[in-house]
Amino acid sequence: MEARVKDIHKNCTIVDAHLDLLYDIERKRKLGQTRVIEREYLEEFKEGSINIVVSSIYIDGDFLPELALRKALDQISAFYKELEETDEIVFVKSPADMDRALSEDKIGILLSFEGVEPLLNDIDLLRIFYELGVRGVGLTWSRRNFAADGCSFSRAKGKENGLSDFGVQVVKEAQRLGMFIDVSHLNDAGFWDVMELATGPVIASHSNCRALNATMRNLDDDQIRALAKTGGVIGINGVSTIVAEKDADVKALADHVDHLREVAGIQHIGLGLDFCDRIFENPTSWKKPKSKGMYDVIEGHKNLYQLTEELLKRGYRDDEIRLIYGENFLRVFMSILK
Repeated sequence: MEARVKDIHKNCTIVDAHLDLLYDIERKRKLGQTRVIEREYLEEFKEGSINIVVSSIYIDGDFLPELALRKALDQISAFYKELEETDEIVFVKSPADMDRALSEDKIGILLSFEGVEPLLNDIDLLRIFYELGVRGVGLTWSRRNFAADGCSFSRAKGKENGLSDFGVQVVKEAQRLGMFIDVSHLNDAGFWDVMELATGPVIASHSNCRALNATMRNLDDDQIRALAKTGGVIGINGVSTIVAEKDADVKALADHVDHLREVAGIQHIGLGLDFCDRIFENPTSWKKPKSKGMYDVIEGHKNLYQLTEELLKRGYRDDEIRLIYGENFLRVFMSILK
């Protein structure tokens, strides 16, 4: 089993469609640290055979609304400084960049909004962020902004409003520019509005199945089918509270893979692991650190093999695992990026 797992990881492209990387590096650089990716992430990416990472641009609520734009620019600036300090990563803004990262065996990093608060209600700012290299648009985190309402983390439906007029503008302009749309954290009404506006594949970068865990952060079966119909991909989320109400572990995470395969098909499953423990246990955080192991059902990318072993035990073929681990998201990104 161990040799087969190593062979699978060696011979497939692995994409993690959601990591709060910029959030972490920006605050550490503010404290005087440098080479954050190189010192704290690169070795683990390599141990886990990670090839491509989508980093969110997430703005903590304490900075909203006045400082949203500034904090987003601070995060992007911090990332540009990281690029200057290592030649081991490639900033992916186009299919050519993706090809270069893979061919040179470097870590490719894409940037995506996790909530469009930095735009305020100015659609022209979206083009500015595109020019800075942002290629994904997650309309909301789990809160309201000018574009839409986010979903709750509980079973309660919360706000029933769909996209605002500004939210419709954002979706249309993002698709015109060649940015992927991400519906994770969006409420149900907003989700269905996006489905009506979609002109190509839509992703849920880090969401699981509501049929297995009834939090509104997960997608119900109708949503899963609708998203798959666009040609999109759902990235399974490794945060314990999104995986299961209790007994959240790698087996419970694999249950979501099983359900997605049954409802949507293997071509619409990916990884959006949303690893949080490293970030929230960090003693340099301006917020109180959390207990170790509070969030992630897999302890970091280096332990992704645990999921691989579980999928093999369930009869998944090597080629199916390659689709889930990266080929499906690559298909979507390469079809949208310009």
